[in-house]
Amino acid sequence: MAIRRVGVVGCGLMGSGIAQVCAASGFETVVREVKPELVEKGLKGIEKNLARLAEKGAITAAAQGEIRGRLKGTTAIEDLKDCDLIVEAIIENLPAKHELFRALDGLCPASAIFASNTSSLTVTEIAAATKRPQRFVGLHFFNPVPVMKLVEVVRTIATDPAVYEEMVAFGAKLGKTPVRAHDSTGFIVNRLLVPYLLDAIRALEEGVGSIEDIDNSMKLGCGHPMGPLTLLDFVGLDTTYYISQIMFEEFHERRFASPPLLKRMVLAGWNGRKSGRGFYDYSDPANPKAMKY
Repeated sequence: MAIRRVGVVGCGLMGSGIAQVCAASGFETVVREVKPELVEKGLKGIEKNLARLAEKGAITAAAQGEIRGRLKGTTAIEDLKDCDLIVEAIIENLPAKHELFRALDGLCPASAIFASNTSSLTVTEIAAATKRPQRFVGLHFFNPVPVMKLVEVVRTIATDPAVYEEMVAFGAKLGKTPVRAHDSTGFIVNRLLVPYLLDAIRALEEGVGSIEDIDNSMKLGCGHPMGPLTLLDFVGLDTTYYISQIMFEEFHERRFASPPLLKRMVLAGWNGRKSGRGFYDYSDPANPKAMKY
């Protein structure tokens, strides 16, 4: 089936980014949030991004208006009933996702495809709340969605092959590079990235090097754009802690276990850049200073 109208559930950082790229790629897009102020905040963020692109000459003023014209914000789940594809980007909580997809399953036609942007939960388990597991996939985008070129297209053991190929093609239509992944917790990126980040924390705990030296070693020695501890602050320590718990529960391997320091920092509310403190102090965001742990 041809995808013409896309629904996005969640208009936060990820959801608004997904909605923006869908509208920019020519799809009529409906983005739903639970409160009007959240819809307004998300749409204003998109408008700001589009204005910045127009100022840089990346898009024309006419294109800016056309993209915005293809976007509709709503708080009514009923406004998603005519969508060919619905991408969920809400809180990483299984009961919340189940509640949403049960409602959508009863609302949307049998032909509609459902997708989750989950980064750590099992897509099969999310799809179990519906009567259409064969039309359910994972579409894992990366932050910031309009900039990052990758999307992991996740196939469960129940996904219809034709539906899967349609979603791979959809990812390409968004200007992304789709990679094919099976429904194994963490998929490809987090399966490799999370142990690396956790090992960086262990290296700090064990006195292998300071925060600055660990980050500089990976930047200058391996050509990474940012060091692992800086990246942890950017992703969010609470997010990484949550993902590591899910992965450890799935695999029971030490490489997925959260180091004690990570747990203590999350309990203290030091979640990285968004909280103003993590492995670095962001009191002056333009000049972060490494902390001492």
